[in-house]
Amino acid sequence: MKQLIDKLHKTRELEPAEFKELIENRCSELSEYLFAKARAVQIENYGNNVYIRGLIEFTNYCKNDCYYCGIRKSNSTAERYRLTKEQILQCCDTGYELGFRTFVLQGGEDGYYTDEKMVDIIQSIKNNHPDCALTLSMGEKSFETYQAFFEAGADRYLLRHETANEEHYSRLHPHNLLLKNRKQCLSDLKKIGFQVGCGFMVGSPFQNTDCLVEDLLFIKEFNPHMVGIGPFIPHHETPFAKEKAGELELVLYLLGIVRLMLPEVLLPATTALGTIHPQGRELGILSGANVVMPNLSPTDVRGKYLLYDNKICTGDEAAECRNCLQGRIEKIGYKIAVTRGDHKSKL
Repeated sequence: MKQLIDKLHKTRELEPAEFKELIENRCSELSEYLFAKARAVQIENYGNNVYIRGLIEFTNYCKNDCYYCGIRKSNSTAERYRLTKEQILQCCDTGYELGFRTFVLQGGEDGYYTDEKMVDIIQSIKNNHPDCALTLSMGEKSFETYQAFFEAGADRYLLRHETANEEHYSRLHPHNLLLKNRKQCLSDLKKIGFQVGCGFMVGSPFQNTDCLVEDLLFIKEFNPHMVGIGPFIPHHETPFAKEKAGELELVLYLLGIVRLMLPEVLLPATTALGTIHPQGRELGILSGANVVMPNLSPTDVRGKYLLYDNKICTGDEAAECRNCLQGRIEKIGYKIAVTRGDHKSKL
């Protein structure tokens, strides 16, 4: 199996059957070999820098009913909220003082935030902090809406494809949500000029190795600037409440594979990783990740933005999240970079 890792390291690609073989023959010795290669590639491209993104979860309203998501519209027990423009700007001001140079506005697909409102918010953030990057994560929109956001000053857009297998996608989402639409949105974002992130859940219901291989092949072909990979974690108010969470070891293994496949990619160690293991984010970095996303949301709403159960850091102040992560990252030999942390192709 080591020869497959060496081949991936050298050529950045494998045949579908080789990816499948590599995943199905995963073991601790092979994982360590992969992680060592991934760390070397990560440091070759970005040094020992870890880039921090200040996450602002600005609305937990959503028009969609995805079967895995805790803020799905059918969850009548969710305590809904929306942040005002002033609250969002205050979060950015707080984050800037703490050294954040990228802000991430993440929310459900909430029609309250019209294009006009979002353009105003985007422009205000960029006017207040012109040296910062702004990432949006708001789901599927029209080409025209994405264009308006880009022209207003947004730099990046995160839109996880969740699974690249059409049948699997249909088992995770209602019939009105289609994989082809999700892929079209990703294509539109790239065409407009965004730094684009896609990604998928590991261990979601009905997923098998062939699904994971399709995800890797799609990511290789799409060649995004960012890839978000995290474990599926069930939420008690969803149809998948009784399903088991994704495995930490498999998430880490796939992070290492993606790092070798796309050496310059920006690769988060997600909050979900930290939720399924106390050192999950550190292990993610040691597997090839180089981004973390501490929460800048007001503490009174953090416990309401629950995509899954047992989410960490819901009660911490922004400074606590930031300083805690810095200590953890330095302990494993890395450092937080007070920069925008752009993809190398955009520098």
